[in-house]
Amino acid sequence: MYSKEVLVNENVQIEINGLKVKVRGPKGEVEREFKTIYNILLERKNNKIIVSCESERRKEKAVVGAIATHIKNMIDGVINGYYAKLKAVYMHFPIKLEVKEGKLFIKNFLGEKAIRVVEPVGKSKIRVDNEFIIVEGIDKEDVMQTANKIEQICRITGYDRRVFLDGIYIIESGKIS
Repeated sequence: MYSKEVLVNENVQIEINGLKVKVRGPKGEVEREFKTIYNILLERKNNKIIVSCESERRKEKAVVGAIATHIKNMIDGVINGYYAKLKAVYMHFPIKLEVKEGKLFIKNFLGEKAIRVVEPVGKSKIRVDNEFIIVEGIDKEDVMQTANKIEQICRITGYDRRVFLDGIYIIESGKIS
């Protein structure tokens, strides 16, 4: 039997129902259902969550480790939160960034008249500070998927990226302290 333990902070409440985990903390609530073909067990003992499987196969050990890490990220998210910082880079046409009703509007990218719009994933929030875009939230996956959507919507194809640097790039990410 292989298992991994995740320590639970005292100001975090966790509900486990099969493979469905709900974590509540000072910043909010995150819920996730883990779907797997393997026989994985989740149980809570005192201030620990134990993720285990019957087999010692490498693939099942990897799934146990991944689920344990996801639960740890959920706990860290409801305590601290996560952020991703992106920077708008342009050579000739200045990129105009604007947030309205929670959505990011990217204007004048490469001098285009079309406006590119990015809607945040989940409960993540977007804010703009000059040429920097900050994405914040309590779910690490939502924050990073939103940052990736912003980066991908401004991707230039067909040109040498070493010469044509225009775009929006992720420069920093981590936990909010």
